[in-house]
Amino acid sequence: MLLLTCSAAALTAGSMPTAAATPDETTTPARSEGSPRAYQVGEEQVADVRIDYAARTARQVISRPGSSYVKVHFAALALADGDRVTVSDPTGAEVHTYSGDPTKGEAAATDSLHTRQGSGFWALSITGDTAVVTLHRAGRAPSTSDTGVVVDKYFRGYSKAEQAQRDLGILSVCQTDARRDSVCYQQSHPTEYGKSRSVAKILYNGASHCTAWRLGSTNRLMTNNHCIGTASQLASMEMWFDYACATCGGNNPKPAVKVTGAQFLKTSANLDYTLFSVNNFASIESFGYLLLDVRAPVRNERIYITGHGDGDPNELSIFEDTQGGATCDVDNPNSDSINMGYYCDTSGGSSGSPVLAASSNKVIALHHLGGCLNEGTRIELIYPEIKDLIDNGGGTPPPPPPGGKFENTNNVTIADSPGAAVTSDVVVTGQPGNAPSTLKVNVDIKHTWRGDVVIDLVAPDGSAYRLKNSSSSDSADNVIVTYTVNASTEVANGTWKLKVQDVARYDTGYIDAWSLQY
Repeated sequence: MLLLTCSAAALTAGSMPTAAATPDETTTPARSEGSPRAYQVGEEQVADVRIDYAARTARQVISRPGSSYVKVHFAALALADGDRVTVSDPTGAEVHTYSGDPTKGEAAATDSLHTRQGSGFWALSITGDTAVVTLHRAGRAPSTSDTGVVVDKYFRGYSKAEQAQRDLGILSVCQTDARRDSVCYQQSHPTEYGKSRSVAKILYNGASHCTAWRLGSTNRLMTNNHCIGTASQLASMEMWFDYACATCGGNNPKPAVKVTGAQFLKTSANLDYTLFSVNNFASIESFGYLLLDVRAPVRNERIYITGHGDGDPNELSIFEDTQGGATCDVDNPNSDSINMGYYCDTSGGSSGSPVLAASSNKVIALHHLGGCLNEGTRIELIYPEIKDLIDNGGGTPPPPPPGGKFENTNNVTIADSPGAAVTSDVVVTGQPGNAPSTLKVNVDIKHTWRGDVVIDLVAPDGSAYRLKNSSSSDSADNVIVTYTVNASTEVANGTWKLKVQDVARYDTGYIDAWSLQY
């Protein structure tokens, strides 16, 4: 066996079980994935990190030596206008910026993505064992309500040594582990390598992980239902694209491109799939996408798998046992009513990986079970349930979701400070489901000193999204801007409000018009 991975040591192999796994199997050998589940790769830690405006230092470090990542939770974030907090690695190569609490509508449209699980919010994770939390001041005096930063907990990823201690054996590796870093195949198998770039690691609830991949040219991703089963679970997810070794066998994964879940589109517990979209889709478009091979698998046809087993940087499983030996193939095209079986190596965290037919380089199964045979749901069964939601390369992509423009052109006078905030309503009707993750808010406000103005978008349920903070140095006239808001957790239909307040004296203005573009 030749096992080259940038983050995993060589693993010992045991005997190969002969029984296929099933979702309710309870006597699976230790080396089998058994019932579908997300693979735990980290744990939550309690913290008491505070940076207030009276603090002597504006920088705090959260570190657990050897950890693979750190993901910080903000219990409170209340900043003066113009201030911001960053979460970064010690070198500044990875930086996430927040100017306000997004759960209270205080974040700017340019703030970094975040995830939600319970109260407060979670910053995007930092790869490595150290996260640096820094308060950056713009110079304005804080108000009594500007209390600064409170971090009450964080997730940290297990080191490889800790993972090895927790593992009972190699999950779903049949005989010897022939997987290699995807970059190892860049020259010898360029097509397979190219397909691996469309695959992402899922960080689930900060402590577990699975695999997902881009499906078609539009904003669609697929994984297992047992990885993402509900919209609330999707809100806690990060997807790491381009998380792969730079060189074959080197301990040098690239900085990942991290995005978060947006719309929960379709799922099936029986077929164990979920279709969803992500925020900041433009940042991952360059990694390409996969298409579906909608047909019955054929016994002995060659296949390969690409994914993030054990949470490692991307690996390819092309050979069954040894490099240059027998290639992965379909060993049982109908291992039960929904699955096909294979001895191609996977491990905990490979759930959601695409199984590709070498003849077409398209996805023929969705991996979700281990046990040697390992198993994946046949794509021919999934496709009929999602065909109207995806572009499978058949020519014309599916039409975009029903959209529309909803506008209010009635003028609303903005009271000079210390007057109360004013609102202007737009009523949205006929839109299915939730608002989009790229909701366009077109604002036209006439004002003689726009730096005085604070603007919020208020959703039908009362949730507020900060569009603009005040700025004492911005003396220009008028606010004529289109903001992009991730409103995917809000019901689309209902009364939306543009809330505007003048927070400094002497200058006046009015809301001329505003609109929502779906």
